[in-house]
Amino acid sequence: MDIRYSVNQRDVKRYTTDELRAEFLIEKLFVPGDVTATYSHVDRVITLGAMPTGTRLALDKNVDTWKSLGAKFFLAGRELGIINIGGPGKVHADGTDYPLGRREGLYLSMGTKEVFFSSDDQAQPAKFYMASAPAHRACPTTLIPYDKAIHRDLGSLETSNARTINQYIHPDVLETCQLSMGLTELKPGSVWNTMPSHTHERRMEVYMYFDIPEGNVVFHFMGEPTETRHIVMQNEQAVISPSWSIHSGCGTAAYSFIWAMAGENKVFDDMDGFANTAM
Repeated sequence: MDIRYSVNQRDVKRYTTDELRAEFLIEKLFVPGDVTATYSHVDRVITLGAMPTGTRLALDKNVDTWKSLGAKFFLAGRELGIINIGGPGKVHADGTDYPLGRREGLYLSMGTKEVFFSSDDQAQPAKFYMASAPAHRACPTTLIPYDKAIHRDLGSLETSNARTINQYIHPDVLETCQLSMGLTELKPGSVWNTMPSHTHERRMEVYMYFDIPEGNVVFHFMGEPTETRHIVMQNEQAVISPSWSIHSGCGTAAYSFIWAMAGENKVFDDMDGFANTAM
């Protein structure tokens, strides 16, 4: 498990491009037949990717990885959100099978002991993108098909940010301890997300960009509003966004991204906005 320690905005002002990428970018999420994990000390969020090929893939495949959690199994004191961005597959949790098609989600409760992943078609393997946060009690495990998520249309083509926000793990959909998670789709012709920019003093966020057309990239903007930096993102990469940082993306083509949030509250619209002219 890759471990990232928390950094502050004063030091980040002096970072080189390589240092920014080393601290915030998660370059490789999906490895055939394996589970990847990045532990961030920003609200102790863990970002994971599972790409099952062949036989079932265990979340605890690399069991020694979790020793740094001080737990006997991964979800002993954590909750887990999952969204599949690959081919159809299944999550097997404590003896129950949960089928997940593309862009379908699942919330797993704290206390779930055995978790396995499988793909229905090895030629088109599932890609389970996951985010986990510390939990203080067990909330019900819940399957979240695409049509059960909340769908919000925001922005416009005139401002290049027409998008649909799909809220999967959200207080109006299901109960969690602190985790929120969803998927945003940009409309064709739009390249920006989340403009004007904002920060979350009470929450951190992780962004995972995907469906970036071949040969294209996303410029992820971060930093304080008056001290912005950028990281160039390839398809299926994630970036850690601390509470003090803005988080906006501008692609060379339309794309989608999954956001996961953890912190003091789960109020989606609780944010501090900044006018474009103030940045």
